[in-house]
Amino acid sequence: MCGIFAILSQGGAIPDASIDLALRTLRHRGPDGHGAWMSPQGQVVLGHTRLSIIDLRTGDQPIANEDKSAWVVANGEFYDYERLQRDLERGGHHLRTRSDSEIALHLYEDFGTQCVHHLRGEYAFVLWDDRSRKLIAVRDRYGIKPLFYARHQGALYIASEMKALFAAGVPARWDAEAMYFGPGFRPPDRTQFESVYSVPPGYYLSADTHSIALTQYWDTHYPTTNDCGSVLSDSEYIADFCAILDEAVRIRLRADVPVACYLSGGLDSCAVLGLAAKHRSDPIRAFTLRFDHEDYDEGAIAKEMAIKAGADWEPIFVTQGSLADNFSDAIYHAESPCSNAHGVAKYLLSRAVRDAGFKVVLTGEGSDEVLAGYPHFRQDMLTQDSPGQDPAEIQRLVAALAHANKVSQGILLSDEQTDGSLLMRRLLGFTPAMFMPMFAALRRVEPLFNADYFAPFQDLDRAALLLNNLDVKGRLACRSPVHQSLYLWSKTILPGIILTLLGDRMEMAHSIEGRLPFLDHKVGEFLMQTPVNLKIRGAMEKFILREATRDVITDTVYRRKKHPFLSPLDASGAPSKMATLIQDTFRSKVVDSVPFLNGPAIRSLADRLGTMTSAERGRIDSDLMRLLSQILLHERFVERSAA
Repeated sequence: MCGIFAILSQGGAIPDASIDLALRTLRHRGPDGHGAWMSPQGQVVLGHTRLSIIDLRTGDQPIANEDKSAWVVANGEFYDYERLQRDLERGGHHLRTRSDSEIALHLYEDFGTQCVHHLRGEYAFVLWDDRSRKLIAVRDRYGIKPLFYARHQGALYIASEMKALFAAGVPARWDAEAMYFGPGFRPPDRTQFESVYSVPPGYYLSADTHSIALTQYWDTHYPTTNDCGSVLSDSEYIADFCAILDEAVRIRLRADVPVACYLSGGLDSCAVLGLAAKHRSDPIRAFTLRFDHEDYDEGAIAKEMAIKAGADWEPIFVTQGSLADNFSDAIYHAESPCSNAHGVAKYLLSRAVRDAGFKVVLTGEGSDEVLAGYPHFRQDMLTQDSPGQDPAEIQRLVAALAHANKVSQGILLSDEQTDGSLLMRRLLGFTPAMFMPMFAALRRVEPLFNADYFAPFQDLDRAALLLNNLDVKGRLACRSPVHQSLYLWSKTILPGIILTLLGDRMEMAHSIEGRLPFLDHKVGEFLMQTPVNLKIRGAMEKFILREATRDVITDTVYRRKKHPFLSPLDASGAPSKMATLIQDTFRSKVVDSVPFLNGPAIRSLADRLGTMTSAERGRIDSDLMRLLSQILLHERFVERSAA
């Protein structure tokens, strides 16, 4: 993992100070070294901060090809790279390093932008081709690695994180339209900052001094309901999936530094640890977050799993006080608002892992996104894809889903009535359950927003911005409702929230490389063709994963239902650091400078918090977290940019 930065100028001089500031801002992504290359004409800059994982001795970047007509900076990992190195050398290439990053450069020489189809892993890279005078910026298929860009004063800026763009001079200003629609409805190329865009997952950007183009090279593609395809037996599907997932875990253990695992009490991380342990001759280190609240703490289940895997188990204890103390810094690294402090907890976990001497961890993120693990996917199956079932029984099962886990109640499934989206109902035939909590949250906080700021968008269907930027006919029409929902989740919440607040940004804040076997594209492509009833079997989610890994997980984990990773709510009403942080922030002068907030309404809410019951406070905790994080983002980015 590393930090990458690039500038393509129309001809003006690129200040050295801008380059230095940007790279300094990315130093947490790569504390082991840094470098920059500027073209002889001074038109192109490629910068890199290095976290050394593979080829510790010669893997410094930027890297040039043999005649220096092409240069690359890369972030992430390319798996199976040693085989590709041998193929490239047999084809006549001379490799300057033994790092995995260099293969992208020579594959590009041989295949042009089609080189992306030869790459497997979690990555983002920027390449300058001097012959064609083009800059190429590529992001991995699922968007595990971030990559942002902006045009400013005649130059194109690209970076791993937006803060590097701001440090280089790109202004940080809120995008009113993106803010109105919210993260759940924003297309994958939009950010909440004006004129700052994300290279979408599975895309590459190509640019010269006059134009920018985005090209999609990969997408999630579910079969239509009329496409029978090849039908296997349950046991065949399970065996094939086990082999593919096992390979995805195995190749992610390759590193020139020690590799650990994140371990919760959930099926996903337990399956990864169980498979990883099979390929290790020594005990693997497993780190588990522990909370001082029994409904959220999974320590006992994780410890049992670590014993079964023969792992060295290390619990990391997190308190409400430590969450409050680190909230602002975690949000700064995320560059995104949160609805729960679980991202802050992940930030603290990553710091503890780094302090223990590790740089690489295997994680279970992405499993719910490819295996329909969340309860809203099961609700869609029950309400939209259960022909012949008694409506009363469906309603009973849906109600049971909503109350099955009090930790996630009201967050993953809405406990409020909402009309949803007329446009979604027209185009899809239903409004996926994943969007209902989002609609409810937006309605709850509407009185806290500045109505004048959002007036131009008030009459728009909130789903319009998203659906108008997706290939509805080609990717959503005639698909199973569960697969439609999975596709929409993969375009919004997965890259925008899960892989940000629980993935790359919280890990790389402390120079930790997270590797995600469930988002290996070969795993994903296999599961796209797997029938829904192997993902959801009756009331049990992720059936195929449970069966495929049954021999490497505990019986407790095998039988346990989905328990989402969330941090405890601070809803006790007693004085606490988190309560103090909320009160101080809501009453600060910063609130009045946030253009989309209603300052008096925010302060009035702060006045009422102390008199709320625990239940009342619990219902709005996610709203408080979003407001708190937005105010802190404004303070740390927008105000400083304007200063």
